[in-house]
Amino acid sequence: MKARTRTLVAAALVLGLTAGPVAAAQAVPSAAPSAPVSAGAASPVFSAPPDAEALRKAIAGVGPRNKDATAALVRVGGTSGGWHGAAGVADVRSGRPAVEEARFRAGSVTKTFTAAVVLQLAAEGAVDLDRPVQDYLPGLLPGFEPVTVRQLLNYTSGLRSADGPGDAFEDEYAHRFDLVDPHALIANAVAKGPEFRPGEKQRYSNIHYTVLGVLIEKLTGASYERAVEDRIIRPLGLRHTSFPARTQSRMPGPYNHGYQAVAQADGSRTLVDVSDWNSSSNWAAGDLISTTADLERFTVALFGGRVVPRAQLEEMFTVPDVADADSGKHAVQTAGMKEFVLPDGTKLYGKTGSRYGYSTVIGGTRDLSRTLVYSVNATDAKGREMNAVAYGIIGAAFAK
Repeated sequence: MKARTRTLVAAALVLGLTAGPVAAAQAVPSAAPSAPVSAGAASPVFSAPPDAEALRKAIAGVGPRNKDATAALVRVGGTSGGWHGAAGVADVRSGRPAVEEARFRAGSVTKTFTAAVVLQLAAEGAVDLDRPVQDYLPGLLPGFEPVTVRQLLNYTSGLRSADGPGDAFEDEYAHRFDLVDPHALIANAVAKGPEFRPGEKQRYSNIHYTVLGVLIEKLTGASYERAVEDRIIRPLGLRHTSFPARTQSRMPGPYNHGYQAVAQADGSRTLVDVSDWNSSSNWAAGDLISTTADLERFTVALFGGRVVPRAQLEEMFTVPDVADADSGKHAVQTAGMKEFVLPDGTKLYGKTGSRYGYSTVIGGTRDLSRTLVYSVNATDAKGREMNAVAYGIIGAAFAK
């Protein structure tokens, strides 16, 4: 399970790559968000409304003939106004227009929900972020030095990734209906031993949040899914957000089909429908199903201090002072989110999520003057390079 890093830095310079009809695009007044945790400046980072024309251009031309994406759903919000739109098709066979309210697999955006529950439990005194997770889950990490809960949250635990069926799409597709036990994933990762001492470096991977899912179940006495539903989904009224049952492979409600482009021997490509997939191997690290409207509501509530108490929320905006294990550069991951810096110095916080057929982003400026949620039905969502349509969306959303 390789972790692939996406960057928003260059993306901020791209305002759209293609032109064509847009299924739906609308400028909307933005509901005033809750008071931000910290404005960080006397004036908002973004004071002008989002550039509707640039956003329309960013998703124009998306569809079956676009090499990068078959559909795109976008919501831009904030204190200065909002915009939402959809483009592309719900499925390539019928050519039906993309459904703007469609559900999609949000991938690693799940980690933001998982981190939020852990931080709620910390605020309640049920868990101490500086205590070893071994104190709460004895026997789970044999042979490891003490690993604190905070080190799991910010990916500095030293745990290695668990093995999957393979890194190639064909390998994973052949096992798409496998039912995977999270405890088996943890055992597989632990058997490899630590990669580095806890707290020395940062390496992004799902295994940290798989362990946190088990921790949530231990501390709450409920299933991970029920804990997130009771603490976040239901209180925020996220009516179209859910976790699939462990044996479920089909998404509920309306959804836009996801596709993976597969090269053929003659140089052409085939779009393989990857909508139906058992995602139990991702669990607390990547199993969430949602909509752009629900994720926008969640983002505004989270940044505004209505999901996690403000003292604990600082963890989600704090990057540990260590190096990234791959690049050697300073770490960028926080507890459940990531810090992005645009070329002009503007700081954004958010989370990416990629599942085959679906590429998702939530986030924005900390002062909530500009937020972005998108779901792009990327034809190579797990590729090493960021999707070109996503580049255009991000650049248009954060253009000044």
